[in-house]
Formats: sequence, structure tokens, C-alpha cells
Amino acid sequence: MAVRPIFIPTTEEYGYVRRVDFEIPWAGGFAEVQKKKNIRSLHDAARSAGYETLLEVSSKSDEVAGRHLSAFHLRVTSNVGDMPLESAFQGSKVFEQGGPYTDLYQVEPKEAKRDPRLRSSGALKGFKFDGIAFPLSPTTVFYDWLYLSAIFPHRVWLQNRLDGEMRYDAFTDIEFNPNKSINCQAKSCALFVSLMREDKLEQYLTSPSTFITAMSAHPRQQEVDQPFVRQACLKVG
Repeated sequence: MAVRPIFIPTTEEYGYVRRVDFEIPWAGGFAEVQKKKNIRSLHDAARSAGYETLLEVSSKSDEVAGRHLSAFHLRVTSNVGDMPLESAFQGSKVFEQGGPYTDLYQVEPKEAKRDPRLRSSGALKGFKFDGIAFPLSPTTVFYDWLYLSAIFPHRVWLQNRLDGEMRYDAFTDIEFNPNKSINCQAKSCALFVSLMREDKLEQYLTSPSTFITAMSAHPRQQEVDQPFVRQACLKVG
């Protein structure tokens, strides 16, 4: 068994995104077929709780939109050119004893994540990207900024697919383990939908300072609605 979350677009009053956790049967292994079994288990568990339409946001998604929204396929623009989103995130980390390691902007995401300096430079203090400092609180504000900035040019296409004829109730990323990680592309995708629904996306992305202020003005999702676990007695097969 494993616990995995879904991320639900909500309103400004509730911090824009609500997380709900489910305990599901877990198919171990790295094969794609195993990952797809886990996606089905999570989606089935969520549907049993009333969340009918879900989109897996990862390279393992059955939907074109879900694959396109995978952070490993997204690129962000900076003063030094464009780069993979994940490389921008890793290379912008500022630690007690070093960083940002901006040379990571030019390497592939998997290589950037494995750079030994990220584990030998002390505690994480924040982020610095394009000369602008991003705080550690709200906890996902920098990752959300990168993600929303990367998909912003495609907002009309995405709105039509995420919130048009197919209006998704929630988003998932089967690789995200809330016990090991903080940032999640499915959460950022849910935030995108919430801001689009409230017509605030363009306003909030005017500048990093505007975005940080807007996100800091609302309680973090974890404080608004503590996630709960629903037992999902589903057969993996």
C-alpha cells in the first residue's frame, strides 16, 4: 500500500488548491505498465470519493495534455536564454554554503538533479533566478512560478483542454510522494486552473514580486485543509 494525493482546484478563499490523500494498492517496479496500474488505482480511489474526472500530469499520462504538462518537458525563459524547468529549479537553489549553481541551467534535468553540490552545500536557504530572490515560504512559490511561467504562453490551449469541455475535478502525479518531496507538477497545474477560473493568472504573473505577494496573502494549502486518507480496497491487476 502507498499514500498518494490528488490536487483539487479551488477558490482564493481556500488557498487555490486543496490536497486529498488516498491509500492505494501499490504495484512496485519501474516498468511503465506498473506505473499505469498505480495511476488507475489512484484515480479509481478518487472517483469512489466523488472526484469523477482526473488528469495524470506526467510522461505516463494517457492524455496528450497530461504528457505536455510534465515538468520534464517544459522550458522556462530567463535573461540567459531558455532552459529545462527542472534545470532552472535545481540551478537556482541557494544554500548556506553555496549556490545558486547556474551552470546547471545548461544540463539535462536528470543530470541537474544528481549534481553532488545540491547535497553537500548545507541547508537550503531559498532560490535566486534572474537576479530575483524567492523565499522558502510559501513552500512551493518558486516552483509554481517556474511552472506557471512555462505554460503561460499556452494558456488558451490549456484552458480549453483543462477547463473547457473536459472540466477536470483534480490532478495527479503518480511519481510524487508527499513524504519525500514538496513540489509537485500536479499541484502547480491545479493552481493554474484555479487562477484561470478566477481570471487572476495574468495579473499574478506580472512579476515575481507580485506572484510572491499574492501567494503569501493566502494560507498554505496544508494549513487550510489537512489532507486525509481514504482506504481504497482495490485490486491491482
